[in-house]
Amino acid sequence: MSNRRTFFYYVIPSVLSFALSGIYAIVDGFFVGNSIGDAGLSAINIAYPITAVLVATGTGIGMGGAVKYSILNAGGHEEKARDYAAEAIWMMMFFSVLLTGSFYVMSERLLSALGAYGELLVLGKEYTTVIILGTVLQVFGTGMVPFMRNYGGAMWAMIAMICGFATNVILDYILVWVLNRGMTGAALATVMGQGVTMAVALVYCAAKKKLFLKMTSEDIGGRALQIVKIGLAPFGLTLAPEISLVIINRFSASYGGQRAIATYACISYVICIIYLLLQGVGDGSQPLMSQFYGAGQGKNLKEIKKLAYKSSMTIAVIGGILMYLLRGQIGVLFGSSPEVNAEIIMAMPIFLLSLPADAITRVTSAAFYATEKSVWSYVLILSEPVFTLVLVLILPSLFGGQIMIWWSSVAAKIVTAVVGIALSVFIRTQKGHEPKLSKEVC
Repeated sequence: MSNRRTFFYYVIPSVLSFALSGIYAIVDGFFVGNSIGDAGLSAINIAYPITAVLVATGTGIGMGGAVKYSILNAGGHEEKARDYAAEAIWMMMFFSVLLTGSFYVMSERLLSALGAYGELLVLGKEYTTVIILGTVLQVFGTGMVPFMRNYGGAMWAMIAMICGFATNVILDYILVWVLNRGMTGAALATVMGQGVTMAVALVYCAAKKKLFLKMTSEDIGGRALQIVKIGLAPFGLTLAPEISLVIINRFSASYGGQRAIATYACISYVICIIYLLLQGVGDGSQPLMSQFYGAGQGKNLKEIKKLAYKSSMTIAVIGGILMYLLRGQIGVLFGSSPEVNAEIIMAMPIFLLSLPADAITRVTSAAFYATEKSVWSYVLILSEPVFTLVLVLILPSLFGGQIMIWWSSVAAKIVTAVVGIALSVFIRTQKGHEPKLSKEVC
């Protein structure tokens, strides 16, 4: 099979899977927005960073373990590869327990810190209580999917996410609309959907005899450190948009109030689909990049990177055009007020300008952590929220309030993409940047 065919065999199911992840978020917003209104929509938007931490934890640990598995397995180190896979599973369990306990105790303070107050705090607490109690399902639901892809099960990874998505939609309809359970019902639907994804993933790995639980006792700490070192990059890539979301929500509360928060909630829900499609290209190509890197096949690695950049840019352009044409229907979809819908129509074109920059950033970051260049991935991932914070501190007060908060977000993404390009050029100019030989990756 040619590299091009292999690339699309991995990437197409990954992109479709991430598309479903984006629709996951929209489903809760759709049902809650149409049953509770702008307050419910704003509450989910403010509370979502808590969910994002849980999802990012699973993604980070799962991707860290899966990257090491692919690199070592491609280099002929099967036993060490299995040790990393097993340790990642135990780490997911440990962090599930840790996050459940700590977030449950601190939930109200966390929501207040995120900008929730009054009715938003009450609704947000109702939603996050269920989300936190279902932490283990969300961590494993997102953490096992990278292993499925790296075990050659890209199609089954997509099926697992489809099953979870279908569960979420059905339960949202029953719990939120039929039984009128509001925020609690929406949260239960989300948690149970992730639980179904987890179940399918575990059954797949067990059936393939790749549900590794036993590992050698030596160097447990070293393996954990390597998983965290690589996993921090996809963790940050998943969480960075939510950090930016928190920053924008906090400043929007001061400049535009609840209407601005509701506007950004609707925009972030739908544009998140494109962001996740772009991440799907990066994460879908990661197993191939890691395998070619581990085997020392630099030419193949370069070809996969080029295909990833071309695919992500195509998605960004087509997705941006569709979002622009449909911008007038977004507020209607979520049951928002006419005032909020008018704000969405005005602000959406601004956000769409950043999509090509996101295409560059997400593939570049995935290429970095897939080939163990974790430090550069950290720099790239942290750039966006840092630039966002700096710009929202400066631009709104100088040039015009709320609209400059929107422009701050876009400018931060463009600058981050420039940083990514600069880092890639720098790495290529360094002597010895080529893939390591297989004997050196263990």
